[in-house]
Amino acid sequence: MGKLVDFRMSREDLLHPGDRIEVAESTLSTLSGTVYYYTIIPALAMSNNMNDPLDTKTGTVKDVVVYGSEWTVTVEMDEA
Repeated sequence: MGKLVDFRMSREDLLHPGDRIEVAESTLSTLSGTVYYYTIIPALAMSNNMNDPLDTKTGTVKDVVVYGSEWTVTVEMDEA
């Protein structure tokens, strides 16, 4: 089983369980060091900041859950 990563999506029906995805990595320099965040290509959803980079940039959508006006997309990243 690969690492599970949650992404926030602002529009419904962009991603569904079983969809294969690819992510783009971005970095942000903070006072506590570098953090990483990921965007599902093409800008469908964005992850929270993470302290460690992902080993792989592809995965499979496992779940999409509605939280008010946002959706949380859980992705199982492929094992490196």
